[in-house]
Amino acid sequence: MSRGRLVSDTAMVMAAGLGKRMLPLTANKPKPLIEVAGRTLLDLMLDHLEDAGIARAVVNVHYLPEQIEAHLAGRAQPHSVISDERDLLLETGGGMVKAWRAGLLPDPFYCVNSDNVWIDGPRNTLFDLSEAWDAERMDALLLVVPRERAFEHRGRGDFHVEADGRLRRRGPDEDSAPFIFIGAQVVSHRLLRDAPDGPFSTNVLWDRAITERRLYGVVHAGEWFDMGTPQSIAPAEARLAGG
Repeated sequence: MSRGRLVSDTAMVMAAGLGKRMLPLTANKPKPLIEVAGRTLLDLMLDHLEDAGIARAVVNVHYLPEQIEAHLAGRAQPHSVISDERDLLLETGGGMVKAWRAGLLPDPFYCVNSDNVWIDGPRNTLFDLSEAWDAERMDALLLVVPRERAFEHRGRGDFHVEADGRLRRRGPDEDSAPFIFIGAQVVSHRLLRDAPDGPFSTNVLWDRAITERRLYGVVHAGEWFDMGTPQSIAPAEARLAGG
């Protein structure tokens, strides 16, 4: 697999969610530790980071955090740092802002979901994100995939990708949009400026970036699996087994 450059040595790994749609598997186990094809979801993502050469993973925790911390203690690379949300689940935007305000995130940084399963294209997908990143024009660069390569996904799509790479949302009168955000992005500190306190969705910050024409997307060259429910595991394992 070909290599590439990295725009940061750090990735934030979102691992604090409750995983309610994965019940009953998450009754006694956090969703990132659910296994797919013999690997935990968390390790599948950390494998991508390690393969790309990411040195440091800032992992936020809330639900059954001791299990995630114990699991990370058994892994050397990337080096993991905990962003603790035990007292209050901060959602995606609030989680990023807390880690940023604590000085844990350089500018820019990668942010990935811990329950994200994809197959790379010709090279590690993080290099595709890095190659497309332009700090002068972008507040965030999102990884998106065409709906036809989003397996087990039942949604109607999230974004349109304009000719220059800018993203616009599916409109209120549109039945669908061709691209789905798949839980990986490059984020600048500029995106996080003037962020609200407490729990909030990253959508709040994305909407401002869209208005300012600073939200961009890069199209994933491989395949993606929506690991939303227990029923999605077997089809993903079958496709992963087939390469």
